[in-house]
Amino acid sequence: MLTFRRATPADVDTLVALVESAYRGEASRAGWTTEADLLDGQRTDPDGVAEVITAPGSAVLVAEQDGVAVACCHVAAEDGAGYFGMFAVDPTRQAAGIGRETLTEAERVAADWGLPELRMKVLTARPDLIAWYVRRGYRRTGELSPFPYGDERFGIPRRADLAFELLVKPLAG
Repeated sequence: MLTFRRATPADVDTLVALVESAYRGEASRAGWTTEADLLDGQRTDPDGVAEVITAPGSAVLVAEQDGVAVACCHVAAEDGAGYFGMFAVDPTRQAAGIGRETLTEAERVAADWGLPELRMKVLTARPDLIAWYVRRGYRRTGELSPFPYGDERFGIPRRADLAFELLVKPLAG
């Protein structure tokens, strides 16, 4: 059974390890969310995770099974809508519904905050991931933003064509 709770500063190291394992390096290849062919370097760091855990209008949700953190995500109120990010599922537990349940919980939290929609940015080089979100009701907007080349806090690109597309889903009020 999956349970959810809000992260605290004591969770920072666990969450950094979880996010890194889902997206970077060889360990990430155990799951389908890996970005190892697109980016080297880090996906996040302790300072960034601590900042979103403690920021006003922000929550990091931790999904646990038997007391072990198996997924996480960040939900925030931003520009009158919900923002969704820092989404990670333990790569050895992917494709078992944990991601879907975690996304649903994030949508519930944002709706409870009275936010009309949830927004996220997804790498355009990840059509499989974009398709997964579209199947869950997210709409592609075609609105692109550039990858922050030169800022190694977000990784070291292995390609010169990285960009993000904004995806949006209306929330039931």
